[in-house]
This record gives sequence, structure tokens and C-alpha cells, in this order.
Amino acid sequence: MDNIYLVKYGEIWVKGRNKYIFEDKLVDNIKNNIKDLGNFKVKKNLSQILVEPILFDTHYDEALIERISNTFGVVGVAKVYRTKDNSIENIKEIALMHAKEATEGKNQRFKIVAKRADKNYPILSQQIASEVGGYILNNTDNLTVDVNTPEFILRIEVRDEVYIYSNLVAGVGGMPVGTNDKALVMLSGGIDSPVAAWMIGKRGVVIDAIYFHSSPYTSERAKQKVIDLSKKISQYTGSMKLYVVPFTDLQLHMREKCKHEALTIVMRRVMFKISEIVAKRDGSYAIITGESVGQVASQTMQSIYATNDAASMPIFRPLIGFDKEEITKVAKKIDTYDTSILPYEDCCTIFVARHPQTKPRLDIIIKEEQKMDKLEELINEAVENIEVIDIG
Repeated sequence: MDNIYLVKYGEIWVKGRNKYIFEDKLVDNIKNNIKDLGNFKVKKNLSQILVEPILFDTHYDEALIERISNTFGVVGVAKVYRTKDNSIENIKEIALMHAKEATEGKNQRFKIVAKRADKNYPILSQQIASEVGGYILNNTDNLTVDVNTPEFILRIEVRDEVYIYSNLVAGVGGMPVGTNDKALVMLSGGIDSPVAAWMIGKRGVVIDAIYFHSSPYTSERAKQKVIDLSKKISQYTGSMKLYVVPFTDLQLHMREKCKHEALTIVMRRVMFKISEIVAKRDGSYAIITGESVGQVASQTMQSIYATNDAASMPIFRPLIGFDKEEITKVAKKIDTYDTSILPYEDCCTIFVARHPQTKPRLDIIIKEEQKMDKLEELINEAVENIEVIDIG
């Protein structure tokens, strides 16, 4: 008998003959996410994944489980007892030992959930649960059977080996990163865009990020905030590049040439133009934003229509139907919220119009944009002076 970590996945099940591609990628991603914690053997085993420690300090148990559970594609992970002896007597003894360890000092209601994945095993799942449950009940004083509202659930899986465990930690789900090509996220220092990045990464998309920095109007602390947010996102999505665009000259040029009420939409259009240039160079197939319909002036339907026109490649908005409370809930879940609310302004909050247009007409916006006689020159200059930061 030994301890290993059992990893379960969900959506990969529907991939049919291509399932192995997604499984292999998930194995690779788990290996990469835990490699600094020790030496592990990670392998597929009958539609689940086993992580077997070779050289590992068990003090890092919680960190290991957290790393695995935060890997996109994983729906659950548990530290399990594994035994090759599948006799019902051996299963009973290990189950009893685990139940005593897990419930020591507690009076709890319990149930057994058994799964006979090996259909050649002579004892049916229900019978395994009944025999093991009865054995535990007769050999403990602190446990009572309750199959409807248990406080402690002991799970038994009979496969080529037997796995016995109780604490199944929920994973983030989704698809393994790297199974769905690449996109470029427009990352600001706010609450929304990191959540959008996390959500698109959850669909298996490799992400890089782009940030527009207007020094000295935006401080180095604002830039550092975006770097810190990128690091938090990379804990889920893996290593990424952060493209920092020098945006000051373009914003000053806009303020000089364009009507004040059109600045917000023109600025967004210029951001999309630059993002598209970087995305194509980066090998990305889409631009991702944290926009939500109606949240601010630049996110009305008319505003989105006017800004979309600036780019030819797809622009995806994972948060399009979310309200602020829903976005904030996810931000807290993925630990980006506290960083996002630090009071350092990004370039979208400077030179902002007092009364920005909420129903801009595309033809009028284009005329305003055309007043910027140095637009192409300044865009090229900004792109050539991008700072690239490797994250993760």
C-alpha cells in the first residue's frame, strides 16, 4: 500500500478518438505545474491521471494539491491509498484505517461510495459499499451510517489497482491550456480583464497579454500592478509574454486633434489597431477584452460596434453578459481582486472625457480619427518600442 494522487478530468471525455491528445496535454501541464515541488511520475491510467511521488517532501501536500487542482482540465484531485491487493478483506482494513485517521476526534455521519471500474471484479459496487460500511461501523465508536446527508464520504475505486480516499478537492475544470491555439489579452489594471484572461485560458487557449502604459501620467506602480496580475494569471495558464506599449505620445496626439467627447472611442480603436499588429506577430488568432455590455460608456452596443471596426481579426469578450458582482466573484476566486483594486490609474483613466459618447456613430468617429495626421507614424513607433516581459 502506498500514497499517490488521483486526478480526475471532465470535458475531455467528449473528445472521442482525439481524447488522447487532450489527456497527453493535461499530463504535460500537470508535470510543468508541479516540477519545482519534487520528482513525480505523471501518467494516464484508465481515463484518469495518477501522480506518483518519487522524491517529495509531504510537507508540500497542500501546495501540490493546489497546483494540480488549479490546472485547467482538472475537475478533482485526491490523495489516495493505493493497493494492488484487491481482496475485500484488504480493502476493508485500509478503508477502516483511513476512516479512523480522517475522523479522529469527530462524531460524524458517513457513507461509502464504491465504483467497480474493473467489471471482472467478482463483487458488485453496491456490495463493496455495504461490506466496507458495515465493517467500519462495527469497528468504530464515532461513526454512524447516513447515506443521504453524510459528513464523511469514503470512496473506493476498483480498477487494475484499488484506490481508497475521502477528500476529493474540486479542480477548476475547463480544457488543458495548449489545446486551443493562442490569443492576446488586452490587460489593464482593473478587475475585469484578468478575469477575461482566466476564462479564455480555461477553454484551453494559450494567452499572452498587452498593456498600454502612458508614462509619466501612469506610474511605474500601475505597470507593476499589471505585471503582478499577469503572474497570478500565469499560475493557471502557464508562462506568458506581457507586451508593454508606450502609449503617451498617441494619447497626447489624440487629445490635440480629436473632439474631447470622442477620445474614449478613438483611444479604444487605436488600442485595437496596435493589439492586432502585436497579435499577428505573436501568432495569436484573436484579441480578448474584459468588456461587458453597458458597464461603461465605451461598452455600449454602439461603442463596441465602433471599436470592433478598427480590427479585422476576431475580438472575443468572455464577460460580455456578466454584471460587476459576477465578475468580482470570479476575481476573488482566482485571487486577482485585491491586486486589481490597488489605486494606481491606467491609461484609460487619464485624458478621459467628462461626457464620453455612449452612442457614437462610426462615420463620425472615423472622421475624428482621421484628424490624427501622425497616427500611422506614432503607431509604428509605439510597436517598435514595445517592452516584452516574460511572465512565469
